[in-house]
Amino acid sequence: MTSLAACAAVTKRFGAFTAVNGVNLEVAAGEIVGLLGANGAGKTTLIRMLLGLLGTSEGDVTLFGEPPSRRTRSRIGYVPQGLGLYDDLSPAENLEFSEAIFGAGADPLPDELRSYARELVGSLPLGVQRRVAFAQALSHHPDLLMLDEPTSGVDPLGRARLWETIAGAADGGTGVLVTTHYMEEAQECGRLVVMASGRVVAEGTSAEIVGGRRVVAVEAATWSAAFNALETAGLQVALAGRGLRVPGADPAEVKEALGEIPAAVREVPATLEERFFELTQQAAAAEAA
Repeated sequence: MTSLAACAAVTKRFGAFTAVNGVNLEVAAGEIVGLLGANGAGKTTLIRMLLGLLGTSEGDVTLFGEPPSRRTRSRIGYVPQGLGLYDDLSPAENLEFSEAIFGAGADPLPDELRSYARELVGSLPLGVQRRVAFAQALSHHPDLLMLDEPTSGVDPLGRARLWETIAGAADGGTGVLVTTHYMEEAQECGRLVVMASGRVVAEGTSAEIVGGRRVVAVEAATWSAAFNALETAGLQVALAGRGLRVPGADPAEVKEALGEIPAAVREVPATLEERFFELTQQAAAAEAA
């Protein structure tokens, strides 16, 4: 596969603070790469370096096989967290502005957005604004899409529609790098890169990252009593429906913590969210040490 964007041992420091630390990453044509990480993990800083908006402290960044430049950026569609739209212009005017930058041949507004064409972007619902931002990012048929939390604040139906757009672009050969906080969205990505404390702590498919990790599932008649007992014992516990899940523990330890509370205790496969939490906790502990 052709590499559209790549960074090799990239580090970015802001004074004494290291935001990104020795990261390697590639995005190929037609693939969707999900960049996962908690707030402050370094995701946005990494994207800004890939775009050439920030210089690196160490390491190299390439777009389409060469250093970032205005010419390489013309082949990118970018949706930042702030959407990159002018609130005091209409969706049609925002696309006209984009066309003036990238040249003739830009796509018009999709039919579903035509009714909003002449309204000010700042007056539109967030879900509509995000669809306009997507339309603008795709209007010049980019070879690479970089999307920073593109579905944040959007309802589930709106998120599903935006992910249909992302998948359609990838099916057409566009490479996609997307950051998200939603673990269910991460399942839409062909490959995942997990960042914590500025470093890559895991990468691969969802199944590869979870691997053989298991957690302890607890089903108790009174879940609140079981929850309190496990929490008092110092175990990490999460409510899942009417059951409980305890990562990083073994069944014997959980049974001991529950004491006389009647409960069914068994090991089950971990979820991606639980593995993500484990990785970020391990990174935080290593950073503190």
